[in-house]
Amino acid sequence: MSPTHQHPQTHTPFGLYLHVPFCASRCGYCDFNTYTPGELGSRLGPDSYLTAARREIALAAQETTRVLGHLPTVDTIFIGGGTPSMIGAQGLSTLIDSVREHFELAPGAEITTESNPESTSPEFFSHLLDAGFSRISLGMQSAAAHVLKVLERRHTPGRAAAAAQEAHTAGFNHINLDIIYGTPGEDDADLELTLDTILNTPVDHVSAYSLIVEDGTAMARKVAKGQLPAPDEDILAHRYTLIDHALRGAGMEWYEVSNWAHPGGECRHNLGYWRGGNWWGIGPGAHSHLDGRRFYNVKHPGRYTDMLTQGHLPIQEHETLDTAARHTEDIMLRLRLREGIEEHHIKPQAAPIIDRHISGGLIHRTQDHGTTRLALTDKGRLLADGIITDILAAED
Repeated sequence: MSPTHQHPQTHTPFGLYLHVPFCASRCGYCDFNTYTPGELGSRLGPDSYLTAARREIALAAQETTRVLGHLPTVDTIFIGGGTPSMIGAQGLSTLIDSVREHFELAPGAEITTESNPESTSPEFFSHLLDAGFSRISLGMQSAAAHVLKVLERRHTPGRAAAAAQEAHTAGFNHINLDIIYGTPGEDDADLELTLDTILNTPVDHVSAYSLIVEDGTAMARKVAKGQLPAPDEDILAHRYTLIDHALRGAGMEWYEVSNWAHPGGECRHNLGYWRGGNWWGIGPGAHSHLDGRRFYNVKHPGRYTDMLTQGHLPIQEHETLDTAARHTEDIMLRLRLREGIEEHHIKPQAAPIIDRHISGGLIHRTQDHGTTRLALTDKGRLLADGIITDILAAED
């Protein structure tokens, strides 16, 4: 039975997210907390980052023990960025070794790293497998050269598929490809080429995200100047339908609005986020959540390194979520999952809105081990944000 169809968990999962803030260059659409070598200078690089991250891992073990009353067993580890592969297989292995030194890993713990296709190799993947990694996530975005150019991606169109094959040959059974749809200049044929390329690789998971033009990015400036058109909502909905049809036709099921997997291929780390689990974020700008207390680290690698050198946790700000805030987040995250949310979690005053969306074919009721759940229909997925907004507004 796949994780998305199991009985709701009683164990609160605990994960570690490790943020590697380095990129060789900045993609035009990206607003993540990343830095190129020219922006940081010679003092701040992989070596100083690894030293600081290992110090934070040690302090995180102490702090989680204090907050939770025990040292949690780590169910999942996810290394993201940035470009984690820029610190090399040895650097990534060093991070996992440090986690093992200070935490206990659960049997069969999921250990994922993101990687950019152009900074990987067969030797890279073999080293990661030997180090205990169990899952690889590759940034593909598109198989069309002109789409990659608009996104300012550096890899060639065929490199992501080749990297996925290399990871599989090395022994990885769980491989994800990320794609972006709705890029200016992309047409249906471009997306179909991307999907055909994916379906000819040994991946068991696909994440597909509509292009969002984030403020402050190079792409946002081009859109503001009229150099690129803004994404069209109708086109995005059409492209989403094409993606869903192709992936489900190949045996992948959606388990979250933007994620599809073969049975057993779901990303357990991300499910921990969506189901309200606990996690600690290691690295500059990383976010954490422990039993309703949310906090995040200072963003700049220099300040991050300095604070840890002085023996301090690099926390910038923190807040304690009250009952109302936790309820809101629960609805926002769980309704995006195929498994949906238990209906009794929805306040009674939202019942008319629920009934209206059921009548409209956007939500359906399901029975799971004697519990009534609400979940989005295929039609409802296209309007997920609006449906969630309607429910939360009706509860006020």
